[in-house]
Amino acid sequence: GGATLQFAVIPMNLMRRGRAGYVVTGNFANKAYKEAAKYGEAVLLASSEDTNFDRIPTMANINARIAAEDAGDGLDYVYICQNNTIFGTMYHELPNCGDVPLVADVSSCFLSQPLDVERYGLIYAGAQKNAGAAGVTVVIVRDDLIADGPAFAQTPQYLDLKTQAAKGSMLNTPNTFGIYVCGKVFRWVEQTGGLAAMAERNWAKANLLYDLLENSRLFHGTAQAGSRSIANVTFRTGDAELDAAFVAGAAEHQIQNVKGHRLVGGMRASVYNAVTMEDVQALASYMKDFEAQHGLSPRSN
Repeated sequence: GGATLQFAVIPMNLMRRGRAGYVVTGNFANKAYKEAAKYGEAVLLASSEDTNFDRIPTMANINARIAAEDAGDGLDYVYICQNNTIFGTMYHELPNCGDVPLVADVSSCFLSQPLDVERYGLIYAGAQKNAGAAGVTVVIVRDDLIADGPAFAQTPQYLDLKTQAAKGSMLNTPNTFGIYVCGKVFRWVEQTGGLAAMAERNWAKANLLYDLLENSRLFHGTAQAGSRSIANVTFRTGDAELDAAFVAGAAEHQIQNVKGHRLVGGMRASVYNAVTMEDVQALASYMKDFEAQHGLSPRSN
């Protein structure tokens, strides 16, 4: 199943006391939060919805809520979506969960930079961003969290993580071609310097655009500076017609799929691993030309 299936799989397997904490920072975190409420009490620890998800909530506030809830009725786990594709935000530090397992959707930042797997109780990622083709989901879970089987006796066998682990992820015939493609991608990541080198390249690509936005008189980023994503750069002009003209012009320059999501509007440049620096430079050049065509020039540093 896709990563969306994990919205249900996680509470089915981990919500043993019937209570889990969620930090809602965008569309997919919100969907996971609502799905978890079907299986127990989903506690909203923090949300950035009040500013249209343009930031990650203050970590001190998140940590305080986790500590308070854990000291009270307890939490089975704390759930975050580590990178928010639609809104162009990501966590630059992880919550301090104490003994409460941290669960993270890392679909859109998986393989983009090093990840300290030991900080988490469970992480999962849809393969289609950086790891391979759609239809494969990578799930990494601590052995002790699934040792006793799922939290609900009626959990379908296919969604039982203990059973899936025992069967080597082959309870049914797996998506063999999809897994094969992932293997090819994993080798490519290793051959190009590993995750540290990948992170350096990805931040160079993203920062090229962020620096341009900082100095632009026409474009402005939609994510707050301290929460900007390594993978998704969201921006707009402030004029819907001008945004549409930019997107149309980009297509004429063979720059595809830069239209922003309807929840944010404007534009979005996704600079995943397969996107080259040359690709990003082409976008930056077009942005500068578009700005000049509309009688504006970048601010001088």
